[in-house]
Amino acid sequence: MAKRALITGGAGFIGSHVADLFLREGWEVEIIDNLVTGKRRNVPEGATCHEIDIRSEQAARLVREGRFDVLVHLAAQMDVRKSVADPVFDAGTNIVGTLNLLEAVRAGEGRTRVVFSSTGGALYGEFTTPPNVETFPKDPESPYAISKLGAEFYMAYYGRVHRMTCVALRYGNVYGPRQDPHGEAGVVAIFSGRILDGKPLTVFGDGKQTRDYVYVGDVARATFLASSAKLPQQTLLDSHAYNIGTGVGTSVMQVAETLKRVAKRDAEVIHAPKRPGEQQHSFLAVGKAAKELGWKPEFSLEQGLSKTYDWFAAQRVGSTA
Repeated sequence: MAKRALITGGAGFIGSHVADLFLREGWEVEIIDNLVTGKRRNVPEGATCHEIDIRSEQAARLVREGRFDVLVHLAAQMDVRKSVADPVFDAGTNIVGTLNLLEAVRAGEGRTRVVFSSTGGALYGEFTTPPNVETFPKDPESPYAISKLGAEFYMAYYGRVHRMTCVALRYGNVYGPRQDPHGEAGVVAIFSGRILDGKPLTVFGDGKQTRDYVYVGDVARATFLASSAKLPQQTLLDSHAYNIGTGVGTSVMQVAETLKRVAKRDAEVIHAPKRPGEQQHSFLAVGKAAKELGWKPEFSLEQGLSKTYDWFAAQRVGSTA
């Protein structure tokens, strides 16, 4: 009998890649997505998509009654700027929506493992020296990151008190095919589009700010492995938390130069004023995921950017065919 996975946000950028992988591994896959940012064309063939919101009773009922082996919870309000403008909406989606699903898992006797997409780029804040380790102090500086950390605290509670298995994957800056030019990691999508259009690349500040850019295929594999890996007992907040990145800080200028190289095209770089409050350096230590999940990144920056640029280029050809 095939194992069953429910993926929230499965019509989105990361979620659709995760759904693809579960299907390739022989799982039955169902998806929850309200299609506000997700796209129906991203839903892979063979997956069942429910166009509902994670805050709804319909979503809770599906979790309670669906007899899923794993709930991969990727649906979120993910725009940092929107979280600053409307922190109540951000918390309603990222905290209340997550609680709706956790309570449904508990009501379904807690047998469904929960794998949650958290953030490694924003959780630790400015007052650590990277690479950031899972046990570093957390001091998030945006409502978005606060809501992600709040959801992790709730999951640790459900693990300790209700004996549910809840895993938090703290993703770095994920990039790859199907990405929208949205959020910090969206710089790869933005730069790819501008290179294809023959337009200059805008870099804020000196471009030396670093992030941990991780290819979406590696992220999907980490998420799949977390769905069934044997885990230590849940004790502290960080017991079932794993950084998912490359362990390498890559500057925006490095991204720009590598993309131009794989595209075999030149593009002018224009510097704009540094954005206020932007974090200067952030990248992740990933040894714990290697040890406990059996995962490590396989795509180099050049390989990942090449696959991403080729996908954007193919989309352009398809749209004009």
